[in-house]
Amino acid sequence: MSVIKVRNLRKKYGNFEALRGISFEVKKGEILGFLGPNGAGKTTTMKILTCFMSASSGTAQVSNYDCFKEGLKVRKKIGYLPENNPLYMDMTVMEYLHYRAQLHEIKKKDIPVRIAKVVEDSGLAGKLYNPIGSLSKGYRQRVGLAAALIHDPEILILDEPTAGLDPNQIVEIRTLIKKLGKEKTVILCSHLLAEVELTCNRIVIIDRGRIVASGTPAELRNTVDGHANVQITAKGDAKKVTKVIEKIDGVKHVSTRQVNDRGATGYDVITVKNKDLRSEIAKEIVEKDFKLLDIHREFVTLEEVFNQVTGKSE
Repeated sequence: MSVIKVRNLRKKYGNFEALRGISFEVKKGEILGFLGPNGAGKTTTMKILTCFMSASSGTAQVSNYDCFKEGLKVRKKIGYLPENNPLYMDMTVMEYLHYRAQLHEIKKKDIPVRIAKVVEDSGLAGKLYNPIGSLSKGYRQRVGLAAALIHDPEILILDEPTAGLDPNQIVEIRTLIKKLGKEKTVILCSHLLAEVELTCNRIVIIDRGRIVASGTPAELRNTVDGHANVQITAKGDAKKVTKVIEKIDGVKHVSTRQVNDRGATGYDVITVKNKDLRSEIAKEIVEKDFKLLDIHREFVTLEEVFNQVTGKSE
């Protein structure tokens, strides 16, 4: 069941069209990566879904509520951590979460229970009475996440949640997002490829206001053309080895490269998509009395997918 439905969404700023008719859905329980270069339209899309901004045309629904006509109902369904994570630095964590709970009109008797829950979920135990301004950037992000969760939303939208964090803090926030994804539908909006690949189970790539690719990480990897699917190191006449490999059914192209092994040559083999030819290649090389030193599959990275599909839309 889809909890977010976007159809032909457009947004213009004067003569500039930030969104150019995008359509996508997010299913209940997904962690969706919304990926794109800076200026691609990610934040504009998130602001429309969270009712901070109207669209020029198209439709957007959250839990069957219209983002343009039923904004208050939509906001009750969504927890939003914007990129700049606005916080009151002079407040303690407890004071800020209590304030956010009041904004969401949570009943007074329920506020302590909700604060205890989000503090546990966000890993803020021991920091409740610290001024927010005294916390590290990583803990401030946790406070932002706790505030986004205070009203127990069905959907969590995170816009660049790891921006500016050090590697250890990034790992902590990534672990936290995966934990939250077991209970919530999550949209992770980012331009950090590794974060999206390690965290999300489906990805939408946007570029210049258009969606240029979508699918699971595995599906997106299979869209890349010209990738060396198999890498080989072997000893023997390089031209003869190349001809042996080229004759195998399913091999599209073979190129050679230098390796740090005297008398050996490296071979990059492009095969037809979704076909593992390692056993056939190894068998032919060995039967022709060449010495096979190494053979392994090379998997396409999300970076290769990203580089191939972005920067091309007009």
